[in-house]
Amino acid sequence: MKLLIDTNILLDVALAREGRMEGSAALLDRLQDGIHDGHIAWHTLSNFYYILAGDLGGKKARHLIGELVGFLSVSPTTTEDTAKACALDFPDFEDALQAAAALRCGAEFIVTRNGKDFKKSPVPATTPEEILNF
Repeated sequence: MKLLIDTNILLDVALAREGRMEGSAALLDRLQDGIHDGHIAWHTLSNFYYILAGDLGGKKARHLIGELVGFLSVSPTTTEDTAKACALDFPDFEDALQAAAALRCGAEFIVTRNGKDFKKSPVPATTPEEILNF
């Protein structure tokens, strides 16, 4: 199954978010084992770095990104994808960018903690726990 992983799933694990880390970590383990085909949006890298660098430092943030791109592919992004994101009726532009990236890489689902933000997404949203139950 091809999945686009939202930034918040990566942050669950990197920041050891209580009550969220377990499902997100289990999903990342499956992706690392090649059970599913995992992708992230290009802008996820900068968002992830920015948030982590403040908490863990820039060196640790870069190290974690290096580990992630060892088993997650970065969805290709084009000017047309940005235009598509602009045309999507999303209240949050960052979520629209995630949806456009999911379309581009052919993802079957966007895995996120913010499913309500993807109600209008052309790619359905789900949680790590739901994917683990497939």
